[in-house]
Amino acid sequence: MPIYQTGGYEVNPSAIPKVKQAIAEFVEYVKANEPGTEMYLAWQEKDNPAKFLHLFIFKDAEAAKKHGESDAVRKFESVYSPELVGGGVVFTDYEMPAGKRDVRN
Repeated sequence: MPIYQTGGYEVNPSAIPKVKQAIAEFVEYVKANEPGTEMYLAWQEKDNPAKFLHLFIFKDAEAAKKHGESDAVRKFESVYSPELVGGGVVFTDYEMPAGKRDVRN
């Protein structure tokens, strides 16, 4: 059963460039190494560019576990974690009662 999840956080404004670079590198890793991660999007808030929201769809619990235990996650966390403001990353699980996905990407 698919797992739908978001992870939101805010970083120090001075850290935005390095966090964005780390996001880009991390997403490339996910694309190349995590076939069970069916979707991984990283969004940056327009009105507050220090806020980020990541959207995930994992094929199943095993794919989510593989993602969460990867060395790439630890590397990414080492970049943004020291820069967090207003608390840690807030992960939220969802169900999808309806939707549309373009899977050409």
